Amino acid sequence: MGSMMRDFDLNLVRTFVLLYETRSVTATAESLHVTQPTISYSLQKLRRRFSDELFRRGGSGLVPTTTARALYEPLHSALSGIETAVSGAWSFDPSTARAAFTLCLSDLGEISLLPRLMAALPSRAPGVTLTVRPLDVDRAADQLGRGEIDAFIASPLISSQRVARIPLFSEGYLGMVALDHPRLEAEVDFAALAAERHVTVFGPTGHDGPRRALEAHGLLDRVVLEVTRFAALPYLVQDSDLVAMVPRLVAEMFAGEHRVRLFDLPMDVEPAQVSVYTRHTHARSPAQHWLVTFMREVLS
Repeated sequence: MGSMMRDFDLNLVRTFVLLYETRSVTATAESLHVTQPTISYSLQKLRRRFSDELFRRGGSGLVPTTTARALYEPLHSALSGIETAVSGAWSFDPSTARAAFTLCLSDLGEISLLPRLMAALPSRAPGVTLTVRPLDVDRAADQLGRGEIDAFIASPLISSQRVARIPLFSEGYLGMVALDHPRLEAEVDFAALAAERHVTVFGPTGHDGPRRALEAHGLLDRVVLEVTRFAALPYLVQDSDLVAMVPRLVAEMFAGEHRVRLFDLPMDVEPAQVSVYTRHTHARSPAQHWLVTFMREVLS
């Protein structure tokens, strides 16, 4: 392959790897801050170089050929090695760096995840500051692409080709009622739960497992209140006979601070899959690489 690889520049490798990871000319152009025609031109050069189509158009984006699949691992590995040697591991030292990152979190994330990140920052990266913006699931991928945010944490599974998803944890649900609820005890059976009035959270937060479980059991008519934020639930529950289903992590925090009691639910509720979303590997700066690793280590 020697003659074939002569004058094979690094940008072509980066373009190939990102096309493979994003399956999209648009997303690759956005990640590399170049125009779509530039990526199309690079793809033509790659196709000539390897005498192969490399990517075909499919229903949900580009589909790699057998040759492209064989090329991905060695080129990805080589690119990672070069980037580490040139700029990666040593250009962001968290112990001395001064850096500011912007994250998008839901209200749940601000309550249950942000305190853990802030507790870990001083010892690991004392010069790092964070700005948190409200999570708008529909706009977050665009915000990442434009460089307005560095990462966001979300429960909905976002399949956009423009973002990389790094799973953090799976989270189940507990029931929550007032400490002095007149009917429900520590052990709650389905009939007792079905007889009560429920409050649910509605919105694009991804925590729609409880609502789907109520619907599956024909209990949507037992929902008497729908709110937009989980943070409101303990205040609504502690002075009423309402029942809420709350993600386990934040439920335990609520129980420590409010006049509420938790119980195991007598029906299956699909857990939420919490993930951090960020730019694709080869579009991240060394600082963003550190941020993603830090978040995964602290939150997983």
